[in-house]
Amino acid sequence: MSTPLSDRPAVAAEAREQLLASSPVAERRIIAAGLSTAVLECGEGPPVVLLHGPAELAVGWLPIVDGLAASHRVIAPDLPGHGESQGGVDLTTTRVLRWLADVVEETCAAPPAIVGRVVGGAIAARFAVDHPDRVSQLVLVDTLGLARFEPAPQFGAALHSFFAAPNEETYDELMSFCMYDAAAVRDRVGDGWPAFAAYVVDRVRTPGVLEAAGALIERFGAPIPEADLVRIAAPTTLIWGRHDLATPLAVAELASQRFGWPLHVVENAADDPAFEQPEAFLDVLREVLR
Repeated sequence: MSTPLSDRPAVAAEAREQLLASSPVAERRIIAAGLSTAVLECGEGPPVVLLHGPAELAVGWLPIVDGLAASHRVIAPDLPGHGESQGGVDLTTTRVLRWLADVVEETCAAPPAIVGRVVGGAIAARFAVDHPDRVSQLVLVDTLGLARFEPAPQFGAALHSFFAAPNEETYDELMSFCMYDAAAVRDRVGDGWPAFAAYVVDRVRTPGVLEAAGALIERFGAPIPEADLVRIAAPTTLIWGRHDLATPLAVAELASQRFGWPLHVVENAADDPAFEQPEAFLDVLREVLR
């Protein structure tokens, strides 16, 4: 029987090293809102900041980083309390938005395009409301903040099980609902999948990570008032997985109609189209950023 991940603290470090070894990114630490923040960077050109979802990691963007870095400066931070970034503090709305302001200030020579997924998208949208001069474009990917969070029952049950007992089995179960075809993704990622899964599970088991994820969902998961959304000055685009069970496509369709934001649907993908269909996602994102 294999040793449980929680009894192998070296697994996370080894898994992260393995994931980054096959990537073009450089890693550094900055201080943002007083928090030590891990940032992955690569490429040259107009800056693009990538914000991941709750209880996830910046390395989840790796499938698209290489292609995007051919034309842009890519910046992917671990959200506060996630991955290798410091948590353990009260993540108020004000502090998280100041954190993003500091990340942009420290890493971007010009106002960036901000691409945010799930809670990362809600953070990006609120930042765009408050700082119209600091965002060149806004791309919301299967984001929270546009409607009440009411996932499909099977998705909600799997999410609860993983958060209650994070291990290889509950993570695989959750991925079967987070992805349209989890088996195909595992086959495509190949030898990198065990390292990615090991790193995610280890981080979720780390004290404080679920607390941080919960705080971000509490602060940013509720619907953003329409009066605020209409104040977003940056060109805004929606990218959605066709089969999202967490925030269904109908939410994006309604937002697109209401605010005039273009909507691009990625086929054969659920709530993480960048990870599940990186080539199709990149095609859309390049066109949007162009």
